[in-house]
Amino acid sequence: MRKPSIYKQLLAFFIAGIVGFTALGGWISVQAQTESPILPNTEQLNLVGDGKPFKPADLEQSEKPYDGDRGIPTGIDNRIPMLSRNYPWSTIGRVQGTAADAKSYYCTGTLVASDIVLTNAHCVIDPETHQLSKELRFIPNAINGKSQSSKDIATVQNIAKNVLYGTDFKNGGFDNVQNQSNDWALIRINQPLGRKYGYLGWQSVPASTLIKQKQGKLFFVGYSSDYPDPSKEGYESLTAGKGWTAGYENGCSIVGEESNLFYHDCATASGSSGGPIIDVIDGLPYIVALNNGEAKNSITGQDIINFAVKMDFLDNLTGRK
Repeated sequence: MRKPSIYKQLLAFFIAGIVGFTALGGWISVQAQTESPILPNTEQLNLVGDGKPFKPADLEQSEKPYDGDRGIPTGIDNRIPMLSRNYPWSTIGRVQGTAADAKSYYCTGTLVASDIVLTNAHCVIDPETHQLSKELRFIPNAINGKSQSSKDIATVQNIAKNVLYGTDFKNGGFDNVQNQSNDWALIRINQPLGRKYGYLGWQSVPASTLIKQKQGKLFFVGYSSDYPDPSKEGYESLTAGKGWTAGYENGCSIVGEESNLFYHDCATASGSSGGPIIDVIDGLPYIVALNNGEAKNSITGQDIINFAVKMDFLDNLTGRK
C-alpha cells in the first residue's frame, strides 16, 4: 500500500534486519540478501517490437480506466476498478499458471508486442523448486472474470521454448537481491492479441528522473488478491470476486533505488506481480517499471515499501540505447 516518505525508514529496517521480501505472485515470502549475479536465459525467445506503444485503429482510447463517472466509494482505498475496454487498459491482463506441483496461481501481465506478454520471472518459474510452470494462460483485459471474448484467452505452447526469464532463482532463490532485480519474464502467447488489444511501449528511465520529476505522476494496474471486494458498497456488480478485476491507482511514485531495484509506493498485493508502472511520455503510455514485491516488517507484518524491476533489461535484450 502507499507509504509516503519512508525511504529512510526502509533503510533503517534493512539495517535492523527485520524486513521480509514478499513476491507478489503468491509464490514465497523470504528475507533479502545479496548474492552473485545470475545470467538470464536468452537462448529461445526473440523479443518482437521496438519499445513503442501501438493502438489498433479501430480501438478507442480513453484516459479513464473506467467508463462513465463511476469511481471507488469514498473511504475504502485509493484504487478504482479498471472497467474500460479501451486502449491502453485493453493491453493489461491476467497471467494464470499451473506450477509443476499442480498448484494454480495468477499474476498480472501486459502486452508489449503482438504476441509477447511482460510479467515477472516468479510468475513463470517457482523460486523454490526452480521449475517452469506446466501451463500458462493470458486473459487480456479481464473485467469481472471475463475478457472481451473467450476465444481471446491465449495459451503458451512449448513453455520451455516460448518463455524467456531473467532469473531461475538458483543461487539464493528470492533471498538473492540480484535475482529480485532480474525478476522479469517475456511470454510468447499463441495468438497475436496485440493486433486487437494493442500493446504498451516501454522505456528505461533513470531513477533520478523518475524520483525528481515524476513524483505523483505515475499510475499502476494490477490484479491484486485483495481487490475488489464484491461485499463492499459500490462493488456488488463485480461478482467474480477478488483478483478478477484489476485495480488502478494514479498519482503513485518511484521513491528510491538500491541494489538495482526501484522502490515505489503504488498499492499492491499478491496477484499484482508483473503489473506495469506506467508513465505518459509525449502523450503515449510507456511502462517504466515492473512491480514484483514488497517489504514487510517480519515482526509486526507492517507493509513498508514495494519493489519494482527496472526496464533496462529490455534495452540489453534489444540492443536499444
